[in-house]
Amino acid sequence: MDTFNQTNSSRNVNTTPAMNQNMDKIIGLALIVILFITMVSLGCTMEISKIKNHLTKPKGVAIAVLAQYGIMPLTAFCLAKLFHLGDMESISVLICGCCPGGNISNIFTLALQGDMNLSVVMTMCSTALGLVMMPLLLLVYSLGFPNLVEYVPFIWITLTLILILVPCGIGILINYRVPQYSKIIIQVGLMILLISFVVIAVLAGITGGRKIFTVLSPQLIATAALMPLTGYICGYFLSTLFRMNAPCRRTVSVEVGCQNIQLCSTILKVAFRDEYMGQLYFFPLIYLVFQIVEALIFIVLFRCHQKLRPSQGFYLAVKAALHHESADSEEDYHAAFTGGAGVNSSHLL
Repeated sequence: MDTFNQTNSSRNVNTTPAMNQNMDKIIGLALIVILFITMVSLGCTMEISKIKNHLTKPKGVAIAVLAQYGIMPLTAFCLAKLFHLGDMESISVLICGCCPGGNISNIFTLALQGDMNLSVVMTMCSTALGLVMMPLLLLVYSLGFPNLVEYVPFIWITLTLILILVPCGIGILINYRVPQYSKIIIQVGLMILLISFVVIAVLAGITGGRKIFTVLSPQLIATAALMPLTGYICGYFLSTLFRMNAPCRRTVSVEVGCQNIQLCSTILKVAFRDEYMGQLYFFPLIYLVFQIVEALIFIVLFRCHQKLRPSQGFYLAVKAALHHESADSEEDYHAAFTGGAGVNSSHLL
């Protein structure tokens, strides 16, 4: 423990004052409630028949999950090493990188005209697999940092992952039994999710104030900016490598770059004491800001590309004209060499 304290005192982590206890409890409870409602609303977007279709042809889901648990944890590890982050900073980054995909990616997928079924199934599969993959990847990557393994709360992380699967299952059951209520629950869930981001950001400013920016070093902020960007780009190129269609490529891209920030924040808040984490608890919020801003940039670029490119009708007209001309030429060619009638002399000159 002495080594741990010495390491982090040099980075001003343990010297950070603890947050007001009452406000601290409110934030912790709010995160748990928000996570529960979010996962129920996510479950309401899932249809058993569509899930079966993707699971019977699992190529897309397999590639997407491979990208999710292959790219993001490795990116988190490499950035932590590159910027020489401290122990608790590295834990924050690794937990964020090893989290399953977040349901905000479903909104981005819709805006990018991606494959919504793949998006929802990928979010579901990455969440379910997170029960095994997240503790395993944290164990593997934390071995790359001295004295870090003993500080990772594997039991708490596993319990949290189990708890998020329960409301997700409730949402699936609601959508299966009483689908007429699903849309209402989804709308309420999204509204609460958006409001909660604003409220938590305000509470963070009240409780942390300027100390957030003194504890979150430039290296940590750079890490928060580069992680989602790397996920978006690598996810797109990996899906392109496996020859997925354009909507699926865009879907995999946002699914890889978007992490479950609610889960990450809940783990950091519940599993660690404030004297260890300090204001590093706010790292997921900084990540969320860059995650949304970078995704919005891609969405704007995509929409501009859609507006500026020639319409699909234009392409079809050109293709039909070329096909018609090619067919006429081929017909004249065969007629000329088989002695058939109707030879177009202009083609033979």
